[in-house]
Amino acid sequence: MVGKQLLLGLIGISAGILVSAGVFTVLLAVGLVPRFAGKTHTGKKIFLYEEMVVLGTLAGDFFSVFERYGYVGGWVRQRLLFGVGTVSAWQVISGIFVAAFGLFAGIFVGCLALAIAEMLNSIPILTRRIGYRHGLGIMVLAIALGKLAGSLLYFMKQVYEAGL
Repeated sequence: MVGKQLLLGLIGISAGILVSAGVFTVLLAVGLVPRFAGKTHTGKKIFLYEEMVVLGTLAGDFFSVFERYGYVGGWVRQRLLFGVGTVSAWQVISGIFVAAFGLFAGIFVGCLALAIAEMLNSIPILTRRIGYRHGLGIMVLAIALGKLAGSLLYFMKQVYEAGL
C-alpha cells in the first residue's frame, strides 16, 4: 500500500513538473513578460515580473491542492475576528478582491491568447493554405461562436465535475 502511494505521488509530481515546464515554455516562447515590460516602460523590473509569475503559479498550485487554506474569508467570519458588524464589510471586501482577481486574470489570459495568435499568425496561414479569399470575418466569428458553444456546454453540463 505504501509503495502504491509513493508511486502515485511520484507520478503526480512528475506530471506537475512536466505541465509547469510546458506552461513556462509557452510564456517564454511568446515573450509575454518582456512585452508587458516594454509596453509599460518598466524594463528595469523584468525580473520582478518573472518572479511574480512564478510565485503566482506556485500560489495557484498550492490553493488548488490544499483548497481549505484558501478560505480565509470564511475563517474570519466564523471566528468573528473583527466583530459581528463587520461580516457585511468583509463580504464587500472579498467581493472586490474576487472582482480584481477576475479582471487581472482575464487581462493576463487575453494578452497570452493575443501573443500566441500574433506569434503563430494562424488565421493568415490557414486562409492561404485553403485558398480562402472572401468572408474572413465570418470565419473568425464562426470560430469564436464555436468556442463559446463549447464553453457553455462544458459548464452547463458540469463536465468539469464528472470528467466526461
